[in-house]
Amino acid sequence: MTDELVDDAFPVKVESSDVRFHGHVWNIRQDTFEYGDSSITREYVDHTGAVAILAMDDHDRVLLIKQYRHPIGARDWEIPAGLLDIDGESPVIGAQRELAEEVDLVAADWKLLCDFAISPGGSNEVIRVYLARGLTATDSVFDRGEEEADIETRWADLDEAVDAVLTRSVGNSILSIAVLAAQASRARDWTNLGDADSPWPRHPKLRSRD
Repeated sequence: MTDELVDDAFPVKVESSDVRFHGHVWNIRQDTFEYGDSSITREYVDHTGAVAILAMDDHDRVLLIKQYRHPIGARDWEIPAGLLDIDGESPVIGAQRELAEEVDLVAADWKLLCDFAISPGGSNEVIRVYLARGLTATDSVFDRGEEEADIETRWADLDEAVDAVLTRSVGNSILSIAVLAAQASRARDWTNLGDADSPWPRHPKLRSRD
Protein backbone atom coordinates (compact mmCIF):
# COMPACT_ATOMS: atom_id res chain seq x y z
CA MET A 1 0.00 0.00 0.00
CA THR A 2 1.12 3.56 -0.76
CA ASP A 3 -0.32 6.99 -0.11
CA GLU A 4 -0.81 7.54 -3.86
CA LEU A 5 -4.44 7.61 -4.97
CA VAL A 6 -4.35 4.93 -7.64
CA ASP A 7 -6.31 1.82 -8.58
CA ASP A 8 -4.55 -1.50 -7.96
CA ALA A 9 -4.52 -4.34 -10.46
CA PHE A 10 -5.56 -7.42 -8.48
CA PRO A 11 -5.36 -10.69 -10.44
CA VAL A 12 -7.30 -13.63 -9.03
CA LYS A 13 -7.41 -17.29 -9.95
CA VAL A 14 -10.31 -17.83 -12.36
CA GLU A 15 -11.67 -21.35 -11.95
CA SER A 16 -14.07 -21.18 -14.88
CA SER A 17 -15.25 -18.63 -17.43
CA ASP A 18 -18.18 -19.25 -19.77
CA VAL A 19 -20.34 -17.14 -22.09
CA ARG A 20 -23.90 -17.58 -20.83
CA PHE A 21 -25.56 -15.36 -23.45
CA HIS A 22 -24.29 -14.45 -26.92
CA GLY A 23 -25.59 -11.01 -27.85
CA HIS A 24 -25.68 -9.03 -31.07
CA VAL A 25 -23.09 -6.52 -29.83
CA TRP A 26 -21.69 -8.02 -26.59
CA ASN A 27 -22.06 -11.10 -24.41
CA ILE A 28 -22.89 -12.02 -20.82
CA ARG A 29 -20.06 -13.99 -19.22
CA GLN A 30 -20.08 -16.00 -15.99
CA ASP A 31 -16.83 -16.35 -14.05
CA THR A 32 -16.10 -18.39 -10.95
CA PHE A 33 -12.97 -17.21 -9.16
CA GLU A 34 -11.11 -17.51 -5.89
CA TYR A 35 -11.17 -14.49 -3.58
CA GLY A 36 -9.79 -14.87 -0.09
CA ASP A 37 -11.16 -18.10 1.30
CA SER A 38 -14.19 -18.08 -0.99
CA SER A 39 -15.14 -19.29 -4.44
CA ILE A 40 -17.33 -16.58 -6.00
CA THR A 41 -19.49 -16.63 -9.14
CA ARG A 42 -20.37 -13.42 -10.96
CA GLU A 43 -22.04 -12.57 -14.28
CA TYR A 44 -21.08 -9.45 -16.20
CA VAL A 45 -21.27 -7.80 -19.60
CA ASP A 46 -18.21 -8.90 -21.57
CA HIS A 47 -17.45 -5.81 -23.62
CA THR A 48 -14.95 -4.95 -26.36
CA GLY A 49 -14.16 -1.58 -24.80
CA ALA A 50 -14.65 1.71 -26.58
CA VAL A 51 -13.08 5.04 -27.43
CA ALA A 52 -14.59 8.51 -27.42
CA ILE A 53 -13.47 11.83 -28.82
CA LEU A 54 -13.84 15.30 -27.36
CA ALA A 55 -13.32 17.30 -30.55
CA MET A 56 -12.47 20.92 -29.72
CA ASP A 57 -12.02 23.88 -32.05
CA ASP A 58 -9.79 26.94 -31.62
CA HIS A 59 -12.52 28.73 -29.62
CA ASP A 60 -12.81 25.98 -26.98
CA ARG A 61 -16.09 24.76 -28.44
CA VAL A 62 -16.72 21.03 -28.33
CA LEU A 63 -18.61 19.01 -30.90
CA LEU A 64 -21.67 17.21 -29.52
CA ILE A 65 -23.91 14.71 -31.26
CA LYS A 66 -27.50 13.73 -30.50
CA GLN A 67 -28.35 10.09 -31.15
CA TYR A 68 -31.16 7.67 -30.31
CA ARG A 69 -30.33 5.16 -27.55
CA HIS A 70 -32.89 2.39 -27.25
CA PRO A 71 -32.14 1.15 -23.68
CA ILE A 72 -33.05 4.59 -22.27
CA GLY A 73 -35.66 5.45 -24.92
CA ALA A 74 -34.16 8.84 -25.67
CA ARG A 75 -32.03 10.85 -28.05
CA ASP A 76 -29.28 12.10 -25.80
CA TRP A 77 -26.38 14.46 -26.29
CA GLU A 78 -23.07 12.62 -26.54
CA ILE A 79 -19.61 12.95 -28.00
CA PRO A 80 -18.40 10.82 -30.94
CA ALA A 81 -17.55 7.32 -29.74
CA GLY A 82 -17.39 3.74 -30.89
CA LEU A 83 -16.50 0.16 -30.08
CA LEU A 84 -13.04 -1.34 -30.31
CA ASP A 85 -14.42 -4.19 -32.38
CA ILE A 86 -11.77 -4.45 -35.10
CA ASP A 87 -9.20 -7.07 -34.18
CA GLY A 88 -5.71 -5.63 -33.69
CA GLU A 89 -6.76 -2.01 -34.16
CA SER A 90 -5.04 0.38 -31.76
CA PRO A 91 -7.32 2.58 -29.65
CA VAL A 92 -6.14 5.86 -31.19
CA ILE A 93 -6.65 4.53 -34.73
CA GLY A 94 -10.12 3.42 -33.65
CA ALA A 95 -10.83 6.90 -32.35
CA GLN A 96 -9.67 8.49 -35.60
CA ARG A 97 -11.91 6.12 -37.54
CA GLU A 98 -14.93 6.88 -35.36
CA LEU A 99 -14.44 10.66 -35.65
CA ALA A 100 -14.46 10.37 -39.43
CA GLU A 101 -17.39 7.93 -39.54
CA GLU A 102 -19.66 9.80 -37.12
CA VAL A 103 -19.01 13.48 -37.91
CA ASP A 104 -16.83 13.56 -41.07
CA LEU A 105 -13.83 15.16 -39.33
CA VAL A 106 -10.11 14.46 -39.04
CA ALA A 107 -7.85 15.95 -36.37
CA ALA A 108 -4.17 16.88 -36.55
CA ASP A 109 -3.54 16.71 -32.80
CA TRP A 110 -4.55 13.83 -30.52
CA LYS A 111 -4.02 13.69 -26.75
CA LEU A 112 -5.21 11.29 -24.07
CA LEU A 113 -7.76 13.02 -21.83
CA CYS A 114 -9.04 10.28 -19.48
CA ASP A 115 -9.78 6.59 -18.98
CA PHE A 116 -12.64 5.16 -16.94
CA ALA A 117 -14.73 2.05 -16.31
CA ILE A 118 -18.43 2.45 -17.09
CA SER A 119 -19.85 0.11 -14.43
CA PRO A 120 -17.12 -2.03 -12.84
CA GLY A 121 -19.57 -4.02 -10.72
CA GLY A 122 -21.38 -5.44 -13.74
CA SER A 123 -19.31 -4.86 -16.87
CA ASN A 124 -15.67 -4.96 -17.97
CA GLU A 125 -16.34 -2.04 -20.35
CA VAL A 126 -13.67 0.62 -20.24
CA ILE A 127 -13.61 3.89 -22.16
CA ARG A 128 -10.66 5.92 -23.34
CA VAL A 129 -11.40 9.57 -24.18
CA TYR A 130 -9.15 11.57 -26.49
CA LEU A 131 -8.94 15.32 -26.92
CA ALA A 132 -8.78 16.00 -30.66
CA ARG A 133 -7.79 19.41 -32.05
CA GLY A 134 -6.74 20.84 -35.39
CA LEU A 135 -9.98 19.76 -37.00
CA THR A 136 -10.71 19.66 -40.71
CA ALA A 137 -13.46 18.07 -42.79
CA THR A 138 -12.96 14.72 -44.47
CA ASP A 139 -12.86 14.52 -48.26
CA SER A 140 -16.18 12.67 -48.35
CA VAL A 141 -19.27 12.20 -46.18
CA PHE A 142 -19.60 8.80 -44.50
CA ASP A 143 -22.77 6.83 -45.29
CA ARG A 144 -24.43 6.34 -41.88
CA GLY A 145 -27.33 3.98 -41.13
CA GLU A 146 -29.57 2.70 -38.33
CA GLU A 147 -29.41 4.95 -35.21
CA GLU A 148 -26.60 6.97 -36.75
CA ALA A 149 -28.63 7.92 -39.82
CA ASP A 150 -30.19 10.98 -38.15
CA ILE A 151 -27.36 12.11 -35.90
CA GLU A 152 -27.69 15.79 -34.99
CA THR A 153 -24.53 17.82 -34.37
CA ARG A 154 -23.96 20.95 -32.35
CA TRP A 155 -20.94 23.01 -31.35
CA ALA A 156 -21.09 24.11 -27.71
CA ASP A 157 -18.74 26.19 -25.64
CA LEU A 158 -16.94 23.96 -23.14
CA ASP A 159 -18.37 25.96 -20.23
CA GLU A 160 -21.88 25.59 -21.68
CA ALA A 161 -21.43 21.82 -21.85
CA VAL A 162 -20.17 21.73 -18.25
CA ASP A 163 -23.17 23.81 -17.12
CA ALA A 164 -25.52 21.35 -18.86
CA VAL A 165 -23.93 18.50 -16.90
CA LEU A 166 -24.10 20.34 -13.58
CA THR A 167 -27.73 21.35 -14.08
CA ARG A 168 -28.61 17.76 -15.06
CA SER A 169 -29.82 18.84 -18.51
CA VAL A 170 -27.68 16.13 -20.07
CA GLY A 171 -26.90 12.76 -18.54
CA ASN A 172 -24.66 10.78 -20.87
CA SER A 173 -21.79 9.46 -18.75
CA ILE A 174 -19.09 9.72 -21.43
CA LEU A 175 -20.04 13.30 -22.29
CA SER A 176 -20.21 14.24 -18.60
CA ILE A 177 -16.82 12.80 -17.67
CA ALA A 178 -15.16 14.14 -20.81
CA VAL A 179 -16.25 17.77 -20.46
CA LEU A 180 -15.60 17.87 -16.70
CA ALA A 181 -12.15 16.38 -17.27
CA ALA A 182 -11.49 18.89 -20.05
CA GLN A 183 -12.52 21.85 -17.90
CA ALA A 184 -10.23 20.66 -15.09
CA SER A 185 -7.40 20.05 -17.54
CA ARG A 186 -7.79 23.50 -19.11
CA ALA A 187 -7.52 25.05 -15.65
CA ARG A 188 -4.14 23.28 -15.39
CA ASP A 189 -3.06 24.57 -18.82
CA TRP A 190 -3.58 21.08 -20.25
CA THR A 191 -0.44 19.83 -18.48
CA ASN A 192 -2.03 16.52 -17.46
CA LEU A 193 -2.82 15.34 -21.00
CA GLY A 194 -1.19 12.07 -22.05
CA ASP A 195 0.27 10.77 -25.27
CA ALA A 196 -2.37 9.38 -27.60
CA ASP A 197 -0.62 6.00 -27.75
CA SER A 198 -0.16 5.65 -23.97
CA PRO A 199 -0.52 2.12 -22.54
CA TRP A 200 -4.01 1.23 -21.34
CA PRO A 201 -3.60 -1.05 -18.31
CA ARG A 202 -7.25 -0.75 -17.27
CA HIS A 203 -8.40 -2.45 -20.47
CA PRO A 204 -8.61 -6.17 -19.58
CA LYS A 205 -8.24 -7.26 -23.20
CA LEU A 206 -5.31 -5.00 -24.11
CA ARG A 207 -3.02 -5.52 -21.13
CA SER A 208 -0.99 -8.14 -22.96
CA ARG A 209 -0.50 -5.77 -25.92
CA ASP A 210 0.82 -2.79 -23.91
